[in-house]
Amino acid sequence: MSFKLTRFPCPNFSLRRAATLTATAALAVGLSSCASDDGLLRTPDGSIISTTVTRIAEVNVVNPGRDYSKTCLAPTAPDAGKADVTRIVVTDPALLDALCALGMGPQVKGITANPGSVPEYLGPQLTAIPALGDAPSAEAVKDAAPELVIASPATANKLAALTDTGALGRARTVTVEPAGDWQESFRNVAGAVNRTSAANDRLADFDKEAARIGQVLDAPHSEVSLVRFTGDAELIEGTSSFGAQILAQIGVTRPTAQRTPETVPATDTNFTDADADLIYVSYDGDAGLARGKEVQMSDRWLDMGAPTWTRVLSVNDTIWYRSSGLAAAWLVLNDVKDSLNSSSGG
Repeated sequence: MSFKLTRFPCPNFSLRRAATLTATAALAVGLSSCASDDGLLRTPDGSIISTTVTRIAEVNVVNPGRDYSKTCLAPTAPDAGKADVTRIVVTDPALLDALCALGMGPQVKGITANPGSVPEYLGPQLTAIPALGDAPSAEAVKDAAPELVIASPATANKLAALTDTGALGRARTVTVEPAGDWQESFRNVAGAVNRTSAANDRLADFDKEAARIGQVLDAPHSEVSLVRFTGDAELIEGTSSFGAQILAQIGVTRPTAQRTPETVPATDTNFTDADADLIYVSYDGDAGLARGKEVQMSDRWLDMGAPTWTRVLSVNDTIWYRSSGLAAAWLVLNDVKDSLNSSSGG
């Protein structure tokens, strides 16, 4: 597919960037060139400017600069008559969301993964968990001293590696599938840490708030499209992705072409299936971001209804598509609450 791009000369682009990046007023005024040689924004003396991106390709970012230290919920108590679990090792980063939503981050003493494997949205409490590596040593396992190891089927080899160290001692092991039904996965993790009652309460709280937000925003009368940009495609999302499931729970209407589970690549024949009253876009990595910028500045995209009305907004790809759990669900819900009746105008 080819696109005719609308390009802007460097001075105009600099003004746009200065208007759409959050920095101190003094530093923003001090910008005196299109970019430095390394592509970073700098003050006249060469210092790097710390910024929060608020617009991408003329599209507002939903909840830029979100404070992830507030992602995890308050601590929960164990079920009546059940013992607490105070030392946990996890073999799959995807299982951490449930522990974050149960307020059990401090009890996680290690994860069998490499540094940087914990999603940023889980906040500093969980991103600071000691990374034991894919094949941890007996010494590392002894230092973590787990009472409980929670594994996923996909990381069964890591569980075996832990067992092979001989350092688990009397630690209990539980396997939970993080994919599929995210609420079921949450309940299964909660059961492993003796918090079934707390899990049911927290899911009920979420269900109640999702219904309330849907009613307040009149969600059924908003038709929302989901478009995800990857390095080699623009994907028109169906109903199966995590973000789409939360939209459905809120009661948001999807375009007719997006009411099946399948994700469909945009082509010359179905490109306008991406249109709706509002389009939420996201970008899968740097390559997806580059493609998304290109497509969203094309005449074909800009001629659709939602872009014409400046009703296109950018959401976090990790949270909406590569995560699954109650902590992430609250973030998606808050994104919708803050943006469903918004635009990228102004």
